[in-house]
Amino acid sequence: MMSDNMVFWDDMWNPIDDEDHSNDVVLNQMVNELMDEGGVLFAHGFGPMRKRYHVRELEAAFRDKLGANDALCVSSGTAAIKVALKSLGVTYGDEVITQCFNFIATVEAIVDCGATPVIAGSDETLNMDPTQLEGLITKKTKAIMPVHMLGVPARMNEIKAIAKKYKLPVIEDACEAVGAKYNGQYAGTLGDAGVFSFDFGKTITTGEGGLVILQNAEMAEKSRWYHDHGHMNLEGRPRGLDRAGITGFNYRMSELNAVVGKAQLAKLDYILEESEKRFKILCDGVTVPAFKKRAIPAEAEPAFDTVIFEVKDKNLRDSAITLLSDMGFGTKNLPDAMNWHCSVFWDHMGFDTRTPAAMETLALLERQIAIPIVLGRSVEDYAALADALNALAD
Repeated sequence: MMSDNMVFWDDMWNPIDDEDHSNDVVLNQMVNELMDEGGVLFAHGFGPMRKRYHVRELEAAFRDKLGANDALCVSSGTAAIKVALKSLGVTYGDEVITQCFNFIATVEAIVDCGATPVIAGSDETLNMDPTQLEGLITKKTKAIMPVHMLGVPARMNEIKAIAKKYKLPVIEDACEAVGAKYNGQYAGTLGDAGVFSFDFGKTITTGEGGLVILQNAEMAEKSRWYHDHGHMNLEGRPRGLDRAGITGFNYRMSELNAVVGKAQLAKLDYILEESEKRFKILCDGVTVPAFKKRAIPAEAEPAFDTVIFEVKDKNLRDSAITLLSDMGFGTKNLPDAMNWHCSVFWDHMGFDTRTPAAMETLALLERQIAIPIVLGRSVEDYAALADALNALAD
């Protein structure tokens, strides 16, 4: 039964006003319906016990929303990266080019495939510097994986041109850029594959989950097999009599996570619109040169989830961080979670983490302050923050 006081949440689980969105799917109602439909939480099979397949419905909804050829729901963003890599056949002896500023899962997935991460530095967008790519490509290079960090797409025109020149596939790690666009096209759909994360801190959440976008039919088939213990899900065969096409693992999304995902996807446009208001009032409101705004490619429309300023003066930077804490905003990844977002710190994985490009990126990142955009704070709150930062620098 629909609740009159149903609460919806933003990407940081802050309650948001939903009065103007009466057509939103009510999560409580959907979970109750799932139980009434037989309570099957498994994504595949058990046809006689269920009335519908929510994971499949969420995949179809993402295909339609993003304009993708195929979409596969998985258990996490990390799983999505691993599945995408395996669909390309990435294995021992291969190299995958990615970037210094990312989340550790990107590199973990490469290493777990048996491949070696090759690290490009960041440019002023804080994403992959395309000018470094050609110098990193070798006979062992299997793929290029740019990461759209903190909502801003990488310079995909340049990256794709180099990939095309060397006949290399591109996997977009769009885990932190759900809803962002580049050249009017959704991030995650520009390469041969794209991956998303729907964990607690992302623009939309399934509680825990991920998505693989696949433009190639062969990659799509291998991904579906791999994420489900190799199950081929042959037509007309009971699951217990199905065959394994490849060696795989359990990276399936559950029906319960998919129900949450459908409710959240219905709110994506609203979340992006409201986030943009707060993003722009803060970006436009901070006018002092001491706070240098992150560069955003002209072709890009970000997901508006984080505002980043470069602050070269350490004393001012420290004061700004204290101010953000005192005003209840805090910071996001920079500078508070560098160990998990900069490859320089991952020497336990056995690859060269301290290249000159990586060390230059570390120095660049240490000068940044990343401010989260959350709908639990009003536009007026972000305007007040802009005024406070300006006053701090005067």
